[in-house]
Amino acid sequence: MKKLDMKKIILAIFIALAAATAGRAAVPDNESVNYRVMYKWGLVNKQAGRVNLSTKRAGASSIKAELTARSEKWADAFYSVRDTLRGQMNIYTMEPDFYEKITHEGGEYKRDHIKYTRKGDNVSATCRRWKRKSEKKPLEESEIALEARGLTLDMLSAFYYMRSLDYPKMKAGDKKVLTVFSGKRKETLTITYHGKENIDIDKTTYPAYRISFSFTAEGGKKSSDNMQAWISTAADRIPLKLEGKLKVGSVQCYYVK
Repeated sequence: MKKLDMKKIILAIFIALAAATAGRAAVPDNESVNYRVMYKWGLVNKQAGRVNLSTKRAGASSIKAELTARSEKWADAFYSVRDTLRGQMNIYTMEPDFYEKITHEGGEYKRDHIKYTRKGDNVSATCRRWKRKSEKKPLEESEIALEARGLTLDMLSAFYYMRSLDYPKMKAGDKKVLTVFSGKRKETLTITYHGKENIDIDKTTYPAYRISFSFTAEGGKKSSDNMQAWISTAADRIPLKLEGKLKVGSVQCYYVK
């Protein structure tokens, strides 16, 4: 099995959870959402991993969020994944205070920690990075400066910011564009709304909003293929399904009740 790009998969899950009713939605406290990750290639259709996203209040105006992702035991033999993403953001503006990504993938360890500073419309961030290619290799440390203008988010805060969008008032083809600091670089996330359709999951039919995602690095180079997501039209706006292509096969994520 080729390497699953969990970063893009996880971010797509966040944005898939974005839909909400009109007006800015409060960040949900003590929320826990689970997904099963399926790998599909030809006749192979097998659960390859699982994801959990949870929140906890951190004071009157802040909230902490955490996402954990892991591969199943059978998939570990091909490519082991144990990832954790953490962050804290303003509950009203969704502006992040910090963001941390810790990954153990295929024997390689990485940790990114981003601290934000804002002055007017300017946003700067310092990203400290730790990396060890294998247990026998030394731990490498580096630091990167990132800059942007306007509302600037990361993988966690982008999800919560997008929960303020009013999909029922959008037309098919409408787009939303966000700036995201994804560890070592700045990327542009483009979300396209495609309208409503029904999907079937575990013998249940759900009406859903369908959206797609693409990521673009600085310079305009596309850094990922488009991914599709289906979001429940119910008041909770739970993301029901995510689908993305890999170099070999595809990955599908399903909401677990």
